[in-house]
Amino acid sequence: PRSPCWAAASKRERERARQRDKMSDIEDYEEEEELTLSNSDVVTKYKAAAEITNKTLSFVMAECKPGAIVVDICTAADDLLEKEIEKVFNKPTKEGLIEKGVAFPTCLSINHCCGHFSPMASDQTTIQEGDLVKIDVGCHIDGWVSVAAHTIVAQEDSAKPVTGRAADVIAAARDAFQVALRTIRPGKLTTEAAAKFEDVAQAYGCTMLDGVLTHVQKRFIVDGNKVVLNKPTSEQGVEEESFEANEVYAIDILVSTGEGKPRMLNEKATTVYKRALDREYSLKMKASRALFSEINRRFPALPFTLRAIEDQRTAKLGMVECLNHELLHEYPVLWEKPGELVAHFKSTVLLMPNGSDQLSSFPLQELDTGGKAVEDEEIKQLMTQSIKKAKRKGGKKKKKNKAPAA
Repeated sequence: PRSPCWAAASKRERERARQRDKMSDIEDYEEEEELTLSNSDVVTKYKAAAEITNKTLSFVMAECKPGAIVVDICTAADDLLEKEIEKVFNKPTKEGLIEKGVAFPTCLSINHCCGHFSPMASDQTTIQEGDLVKIDVGCHIDGWVSVAAHTIVAQEDSAKPVTGRAADVIAAARDAFQVALRTIRPGKLTTEAAAKFEDVAQAYGCTMLDGVLTHVQKRFIVDGNKVVLNKPTSEQGVEEESFEANEVYAIDILVSTGEGKPRMLNEKATTVYKRALDREYSLKMKASRALFSEINRRFPALPFTLRAIEDQRTAKLGMVECLNHELLHEYPVLWEKPGELVAHFKSTVLLMPNGSDQLSSFPLQELDTGGKAVEDEEIKQLMTQSIKKAKRKGGKKKKKNKAPAA
């Protein structure tokens, strides 16, 4: 099966997600009634997870220098994530210890690699001067997930402006994300949210990447069934639904300088997987059972990298049978055409009653787009709007003092 993050047109995946959401709603109805953003503990856990995600991504940004080896950065970042997670929410509750951990392993995808590149230890891919690097990572506290992605250009001189097509595609993704923040709001429709994305991308001579979805997030679920399709086509579409207050979305924006048609070049390059919760099978091989047991114990619901499996030999032997029986969802490494560039921005966003809370935001390098910019007045005005609701001016009206008696 293709990754739910990239398979907008897969009816089979969407039906599975719908059934999974339905089962979850039925089984946990009473719990779900309480566990929304209206519960301050839920908001606290989202923000605690975001602090760790943001610290990790900031660490990676500092490490992405020419000459750095990708897998070394990914491994160090995942280690940092785990170390920071161990520091928080350690007191037992009446239900026991709070579950917490990696929600998306660190991925570093360079230039025309669209995403999900989190290589094994033997891979020696090295960052070069001028490489456009997309960083993707996430963690969870008690199942409440914070994910983030950011794009930088690796330069020895960090103060040097980014120019050329790299500047164009980063600016396009930046602006499309800002539009998304203001269209994914309570009362608006999922089909309307992406209507202006392509106009933004084209202002910079770029295009939105095909098949990318912004998903609603739920507890232990990063790819809920209510979605925004960033680039609707006659072949790909989604159901029209309304955004609601107290929902959470992973706003996910990818823009390309090319045709925007990602493709998998090598199935063996895939290292990121997620347990397919709706699939069961009695595995035959001992290695497969050992691998699947570890996955269920350590990564029962959220994505992980094969690099994190304790017994690498068992992982290689057991993976084939697990995949053949669709027990895992794959997050394939996808590519644009060589010579093109892809930029990526992502953040978990809370649709609070008083406006949207963007949990992850990072400083951008100076971009020189050679004068390219969004010219559409409606879009420019939209991007200036606050994502918070305006506070009412003043409190209660003061009573006017009566004129003193003559």
